[in-house]
Amino acid sequence: MMVEKDKEKNLKKAERLCGKVVEEGAEIVLLPEMFNCPYETELFPDYAEAIPGETTDRLSSLAKELEIYLIGGSIPERAGEKIYNTSPIFGPEGELLGRHRKVHLFEVDVPGKIVFRESDYLSPGDSPTLVETPFLNFGVAICYDLRFPELIRTMSLQGAEALFLPGAFNTTTGPAHWKALLRSRAVDNQIFVVAASPARNKASSYRAYGHSMVVDPWGEVLGEVEAEEASLSVEIDLGRVEEVRKQLPLYRSRRPSLYEL
Repeated sequence: MMVEKDKEKNLKKAERLCGKVVEEGAEIVLLPEMFNCPYETELFPDYAEAIPGETTDRLSSLAKELEIYLIGGSIPERAGEKIYNTSPIFGPEGELLGRHRKVHLFEVDVPGKIVFRESDYLSPGDSPTLVETPFLNFGVAICYDLRFPELIRTMSLQGAEALFLPGAFNTTTGPAHWKALLRSRAVDNQIFVVAASPARNKASSYRAYGHSMVVDPWGEVLGEVEAEEASLSVEIDLGRVEEVRKQLPLYRSRRPSLYEL
C-alpha cells in the first residue's frame, strides 16, 4: 500500500486491496506495518486509537464480509497512557484472535543516512504471539522483531508453521538486510515467512524499502513485488513444512541443554 496522511483513504484502500486478493483466492491476508498512517514517530500520538476502535472495527467487518483471516498490518494503539505498534489479527467471523505488540522498538543511527527512534513515542510489547487456526498455526511479529531470532524461534517451538510480518524497512537497511533476514528466519525455523511492506512514498520523511514477499521453509522466494503499490497472491503448500523438516531434521538435532532460550 501507498500510505497517505488521510486515515480514511488508507482504510478504503486496504478494503479494496483485500477484496482484490480474495477474488484471487486468498484465505489469509496480511497488510503492511502502520497501514493506516504515515510511518513517522511524531505522528503516532495523533493517529493512535484504542482496540476496539475505528480501524479495528473496519478490519473486523472486512474479515467477516470476506470470510478470511486478516492480519491487520499494524496501527498505533493507545492503551491508557501508552502507545504501542500493534498488529490486530481477525478470524473469518470478525473475531479478534489476538494482537501482537511490537516487542523490539526500532532504533537506528547511520550517520548521513538515517536516525530513527521508535522509543521516543512508543512502548514495547512483552510477549510472542501465536495464532492457532484449523489449518495453520502462525506467529506474528513486526518489522524490527525480525532481527531477533530468539523471538521467532520461540514461536516456532510453540508450534508456528508460518510467520506473518508487517514491516517497513527503510532504503538504507532494506537493500542490505530485508531479504536476507526473511530467508534466514524461514530457513532457521523451517517455516513460511510472509512479509508486507508499505510502498515507497518519496514525499515522506521515512521511505520504506518495499519488496513485500513470501518465502518457503527451504528459503525459496515464492513471490515478491518491488517498491511501488501492489498486491501479491501466493498459494502455499502447507505440507512443505513437514517435508522440509523431515529432509533436514533441525529440531531433532537441537541440543537445548547447551543453550537457553
